[in-house]
Amino acid sequence: MLVEWTRRVDALTQLRVTDPATPILEKETEHHLRKVLRAQVGEEIVVSNGAGSWSFATVLDSGLKRVSEVHLDPEPADTALYLAPLKGDRSEWVVAKATELGVSALVPLISERLAVKFKGEAQEKILDRWRRISDEATGQCRRTYDLVIGKPVTPEQVPATVAVADFGGTSQMAGVRAIAIGPEGGWAPNEWGSDRQIISLGNTVLRGETAAIASAALMTLGAQGMTL
Repeated sequence: MLVEWTRRVDALTQLRVTDPATPILEKETEHHLRKVLRAQVGEEIVVSNGAGSWSFATVLDSGLKRVSEVHLDPEPADTALYLAPLKGDRSEWVVAKATELGVSALVPLISERLAVKFKGEAQEKILDRWRRISDEATGQCRRTYDLVIGKPVTPEQVPATVAVADFGGTSQMAGVRAIAIGPEGGWAPNEWGSDRQIISLGNTVLRGETAAIASAALMTLGAQGMTL
């Protein structure tokens, strides 16, 4: 397994294909491979379908040639971030790092104090941007299951099993697999029910993106049976 993983890491890149058994790149991806990455004939890459299947392939004069069997990675444990979109590019940074850390799903959270425009056409542009960033991060970290970016929800629509990051909560993350991260202005009073599990991320005030990444790291490590 270590030799196989080392080979995956040493490959030039990992790219998306529909079927790793017969790897065919889309036009834009092919351009990226040859013009941006400057791939040479004979170089090895990893191809994956985003649903756990992957294989090795070599670059030909035109197209790719599969050079290994098709592998299927085990599904990761379900973990989710419910994120109130943040100003500037901070949400994009969270999307990339959550992808690298192995979070399963990221759901936009329309909280009361949301400070960014997240409706209509603006919302669709933001979500499309998140998906592109996650796709790039997926290849970079050799992840083979896509980060699922869900439909926006309000706090009332968040499942009862999702914990909330805020002051005054417990520091025990055991068993927590989904957590909500608030906007720059914090949660509004009474935004969450009194029976909601509250998770404290320390004794300092964290920016939204820091809280999100700390939560992602703690959840994914816990899901793997690891601790910091």
